[in-house]
Amino acid sequence: MTYEPNSNNDENRVYELEFNETALKEFEKLNATIAEQFLKKLEKVLLNPHIPKNKPHGANAKNLYKIKLRKVGYRLVYEVRDDKLVVLVITVGRRDTVYDSI
Repeated sequence: MTYEPNSNNDENRVYELEFNETALKEFEKLNATIAEQFLKKLEKVLLNPHIPKNKPHGANAKNLYKIKLRKVGYRLVYEVRDDKLVVLVITVGRRDTVYDSI
């Protein structure tokens, strides 16, 4: 799935957002409010996906990053594919289990 954000800054956006099949299923199960919060953060990520503070601790792959929703305890992990200009969402879930699948 590819997501096109609603933004007036489309000329600045170079990365596209994609979900792998598992992450899309996880994302579709989220409460609408939580999904909306992730989408707002992802719109910013598409403008600048390499955010050092978003690197998961101990991440083996250099292009893995996370988005945290601290208040609700959810995480989203994405991979930056610079060669294709894609931000690929790998997994979405509760903080205590989200990293098990990567």
